[in-house]
Amino acid sequence: MTEQEQPQPGLAGCYRHPDRETGIRCTRCDRPVCPSCMISASVGYQCPDCVRGSSQETRATRPRTLAGGTVVSDTRLITKILIAVNAVVFVTVLTVGDSMVRDLGLIGYDVDPTAYTWIGVADGEWYRLLTSAFLHQQIWHIGFNMLGLWFLGPPLEAALGRARFLALYLISALAGSTLTYLLAAQNQLTLGASGAVFGLFGATAVLMRRMRYDMRPIAVLLAINLVFTFTWANIAWQAHIGGLVVGAVIAYAMVHAPREKRLPVQYGVSATVLLLLVVACVVRTLHLLGG
Repeated sequence: MTEQEQPQPGLAGCYRHPDRETGIRCTRCDRPVCPSCMISASVGYQCPDCVRGSSQETRATRPRTLAGGTVVSDTRLITKILIAVNAVVFVTVLTVGDSMVRDLGLIGYDVDPTAYTWIGVADGEWYRLLTSAFLHQQIWHIGFNMLGLWFLGPPLEAALGRARFLALYLISALAGSTLTYLLAAQNQLTLGASGAVFGLFGATAVLMRRMRYDMRPIAVLLAINLVFTFTWANIAWQAHIGGLVVGAVIAYAMVHAPREKRLPVQYGVSATVLLLLVVACVVRTLHLLGG
């Protein structure tokens, strides 16, 4: 830099471009900034480093839900997506027929009457544990389940956050299917989102207890549904109980985890539950195969 290019006494050089004289300083760090670097703020100007740091601080302090999820404006998005998926599958079942139910419904171990081959979870078709939770054949069946999802889903989605709510729903569905696989007859065909919805019942009870709300409404509603579970014919009570218990366990871990250890506790409990479900399915499979 030549003598003519040296900043004149009394005017500082920009902290990023020392050869550029400026009388402007960052309102946060007081460093001199030239017109190319200064960024307009609510009061005065700021340097690029301070603006970048402010954005990072804003992201770090973004409001969080009770369980640590991101606060969003639409707290029904995942609920609506799940209802839409169930509805699309239901229409597809009506269009395709019973073959889709036979291919994707929960069956422990049975012989396909059309191909005379073994089918079911024990034959390696583990996907049935989850796909069966999106299958319905009767309008009243999907109607009751989707009504429960619509009323129970949004408050949980708002409290947990979208990702945690989806994890709760899917793990509850798997738990209901797993208990059905363990206790029901090996050739019994089971389908429906009841396990997942009962998981939402359990989670709602935990959330209301955590928020110190009046527990009587959810207790009465749950009691009515349990009466139907054990009195109505052709209802897989195993799916209801499995989903209910696991939904409560997952929700408890999510809303009671200490803030400084929130993610390890939530991930740890969810992973442990999934591992136990896998172990239970392996044991059942070995039993059905005579191992």
